[in-house]
Amino acid sequence: MCGIAGYINLKSEMIRNTAPIISMLQSQKHRGPDDSGVRAFSLSRGTSLELDPIFPQAISGNFEGIIGFNRLSILDLSLNGHQPMISPDGKIILMLNGEIYNAFDFKPELVRDGYRFRSTSDTEVVLSLYIKYGFEKMILLLNGMFAIVVIDLGKRITYIARDRYGIKPIYYFHDNVTLAFSSEIKSFLCLENFIPQLNLDNLDEFMLFRSNVEGTLYKGVNAVAPGSFIAYSHDAGLHQCYYYCVESLIREGNRGHKFEDSISSLSNSLSSSVKSQLISDVKLGCQLSGGIDSSLVTWFANRSLEHGGFEAVSIVFENSFYSEEEYIDKVAGQLGIVAHKFALHSDYYFENLERATWHFEAPLNHPNTVAIFLLSQRAKEYVTVLLSGEGADEIFGGYPRYYDLSFPFLNRLFAEKIYEGFSNQSNIMDYFDPVLRSVLASSFISPLVAGQLYSNFNKFNAIDKRSQIYRSLTGSLFSRQVKYEIMTYLPDLLIRQDKMSMAHSIENRVPFLDNTVVEDSFRIPEDHLIRRYSKEGLNTEKYLLKKSAEKIFGKEFSFRKKMGFGVPVRQFYSNRRFLEYIHDEIIPGTRIRGVLDSKYIEAWIKAPQNISYHESEALWISIAFEAWAKTFLDK
Repeated sequence: MCGIAGYINLKSEMIRNTAPIISMLQSQKHRGPDDSGVRAFSLSRGTSLELDPIFPQAISGNFEGIIGFNRLSILDLSLNGHQPMISPDGKIILMLNGEIYNAFDFKPELVRDGYRFRSTSDTEVVLSLYIKYGFEKMILLLNGMFAIVVIDLGKRITYIARDRYGIKPIYYFHDNVTLAFSSEIKSFLCLENFIPQLNLDNLDEFMLFRSNVEGTLYKGVNAVAPGSFIAYSHDAGLHQCYYYCVESLIREGNRGHKFEDSISSLSNSLSSSVKSQLISDVKLGCQLSGGIDSSLVTWFANRSLEHGGFEAVSIVFENSFYSEEEYIDKVAGQLGIVAHKFALHSDYYFENLERATWHFEAPLNHPNTVAIFLLSQRAKEYVTVLLSGEGADEIFGGYPRYYDLSFPFLNRLFAEKIYEGFSNQSNIMDYFDPVLRSVLASSFISPLVAGQLYSNFNKFNAIDKRSQIYRSLTGSLFSRQVKYEIMTYLPDLLIRQDKMSMAHSIENRVPFLDNTVVEDSFRIPEDHLIRRYSKEGLNTEKYLLKKSAEKIFGKEFSFRKKMGFGVPVRQFYSNRRFLEYIHDEIIPGTRIRGVLDSKYIEAWIKAPQNISYHESEALWISIAFEAWAKTFLDK
């Protein structure tokens, strides 16, 4: 897990010193404190030069591009794993942030073909795969989480790619002068021609969903989309290609597929995934929430380690309504592992809100983001790599809305929309539109509340891109929703995991998003994943995972009501220092900025315990938005 940075002068202006790239690296040093590398290059001349990564220096020679890398050493802790890594002939330069879990499966074949390896890192294997197969075949072979930059000086082209599901971030800034790319947006602040400005075109969508499927809230800054790469050459310019599409996943029918076979298939693929993700030359553990997803990952990991003694880290709360401490203790006790538990208090929450925002580089999408920040901070005392259960809900139908949308007129959600319809007719009409019903199911506030808070709010602009994505999908209502959530909701959660863990130089791995686990999940019949009726109760989501966990941890553990990872944010609003911060900085800042309507924030914060769910969510995003704008836009 590392940090990538670089830029190319598009007008062929030569780079004369290393100060900007070193500043870019320093801004994200937390991503890779163990080693750094800098290399200047020229696509037009096919040359490159390694430079000092610490002390700024003048550059002699003609180079219109420069790259830098911060390394968090996980595999091969020696300097043989140094990046940017260069091919033996000096024509290929490669940077890899992430881990490729199947890399060493290719090594025997590559050795037979004459490739020689200096390191035991996965990066060198990927470099060899590129040399042998070229970019487009190489990228399809990889099973893991990654952002990859390849500079081919022979072909005069640069590739920038992101893994299938968006586990690792990579951003790019493109104007008429510069193409810059980085693991973190804040690195662009080190460039003279980058001025952080609010992208109002993306604000409508952000208000409803707290994320953007394309672009960011910064003008001119985009994220490389999951499953895609961008390519740049001086002749052809910049273009984007998709090498993987979730729509290619097709769910097979139910005939002849026994439930026990599905459990066995899941067990085999998840066990294999966890085992492959235990490769590490540093200490690793598990992010244990007490839910069934992280508990299963912990069980498989503990079983796979020969020496045992696997450790876990967890967040707990004084408020028992939010805490799953008893389930954390059950898993730890049953497996005989140490569980390090860290309590999240309101003072910590307030004191680290803006620190977490600086690392997240956007308004904190979920209140629990600060909890993951704390978890990673304390976890660093014990481990460097953490396995988590992220992705299971999206892949295996873990949200109640999966059931609600599969049976749209026989559920709790429909009853709620009928009730809301008495005060807002558009809510119920939206529900009768199958596309709007599915797209808006993962929104955090209603269009009505969004319109109150942001007077220029346009619902159709907010949902346009997501509606297009949903309409492009095929399959049953359930399968379409799974694909839609993988493409829209999941990357948002993965970015949160990456940035909060990397803030403290922790690598976070997600076994449920292994290529084979995801592909195998679409071989599981739909009624094995969600059940209208079962002996355990009505309307059961993520049924297969719950039955799998029941075999290990028991029925009471597995079929309890889903809690998610909530934090008592309404209670935290009552913290005196937090209230002072809201009244002294958030509300005045909102008034001056003139984007959101401060009168609603003032009204909601007077009695946060009494406001509705949608109003509470709107209050949170108002605070998070102003904290972000204050941190980044006011520079």
